[in-house]
Amino acid sequence: MPLRVSSAQALRSLPRHITKAQCLRSNAQFLIPSYQRRSLATQQPPEDDRIDPITMHRLAHERRAHYKRRSYYAGAGFVLGMIAIWITASSIDLPNKPTKLDSGRRTDDPMVVLGKERKVVVQKLGEEPEEVVDTVETGTSTVPTFPRILDFYDDERESFGNGMGPGQLDDRLVEYQLVGLGIRTVSFLGIQVYVVGMYVATDDIASLQENLIQKINPTASTLVAGEKDILRNKLYDPEEGVEIWNDVLKKSGARTLIRIVPTRNTDFHHLRDAWVRSLTARAQSNKEEFGDEQFGLSMGEFKKLFNRGSVPKGKELLMSRDKKGKLAVWYDGGKIGAQRLGQILDERISRGIWMNYLAGKTVSSEDARKSIVDGVMEFVERPVGTVATQVV
Repeated sequence: MPLRVSSAQALRSLPRHITKAQCLRSNAQFLIPSYQRRSLATQQPPEDDRIDPITMHRLAHERRAHYKRRSYYAGAGFVLGMIAIWITASSIDLPNKPTKLDSGRRTDDPMVVLGKERKVVVQKLGEEPEEVVDTVETGTSTVPTFPRILDFYDDERESFGNGMGPGQLDDRLVEYQLVGLGIRTVSFLGIQVYVVGMYVATDDIASLQENLIQKINPTASTLVAGEKDILRNKLYDPEEGVEIWNDVLKKSGARTLIRIVPTRNTDFHHLRDAWVRSLTARAQSNKEEFGDEQFGLSMGEFKKLFNRGSVPKGKELLMSRDKKGKLAVWYDGGKIGAQRLGQILDERISRGIWMNYLAGKTVSSEDARKSIVDGVMEFVERPVGTVATQVV
């Protein structure tokens, strides 16, 4: 029997209560594709796409927090970058450009260091001449050496700070020899601040020898081993050391220098305050000598003299004491040469600063005092006037 049935036969087989219109609607439904019928069956009523105020507030808060974090990161990066630039710039020592002058003067005059061109020969009585190196190791890598010989002259005409001191071959220059040096440290951590060295004019060593020897043996011209030990112990004694050095500085007339080179960046106020505290303590303990009005005025001049800016590491500060005790201060910042900052005529000011390194219960640098005492012992073991230097 055939399975195919014509469309006409199918229509005739339908029940008679189904109208033609209903058949057409039914046929129209069957004509809809199957994938559209599935989508129509699963389609949900439209929802409201608007965001509620709470969500809007949360999104705005997150946006503000995002940009705030970005600003923090940008600010921190800027600060760290500037710090890195500053550390790099301050840790690199750039060479100074040489200055050519018609007069032959150098930018580091009048504090002229001739160690590279000179040799120092020290001859003891009855011994062969001994050649000594021109520099002395300081014990710190920041300022590794100090010159053994300095040529210096204090010219009051240079008070205007033009950096033009006496030239290298100027006859006015006076030769100074290093007596001792040490490192100034602060706090229990031993933070290094500067290297300090004491120099004495070569022509005045005999006077220094004589005054020190007479403290132990007034009739001798040199000290033997036992006498040297007595002098050493006296110089370390808090009271006798102050008495000996006070008398030697006032009576010997020896021209001396204090040379300071910072191992870290510091300033004039920091250096001045330490000396002012020492001078004030000395004045309070001896009001008979320091209690007059003139000393107070001299202290005011000293404070004003050091009312200046920074002192970078490696730069040179030089204080001189002449035969009458006048204090003169020179500073070489490395830009326009050495400048004379000023002077204090009251010899008690320079003597008080020198005593800050030489004697007392506490000193600014114990290493410096020990080195100076050792240098003095080398002087007093020779007969007065036999310390010889020669340029070869």
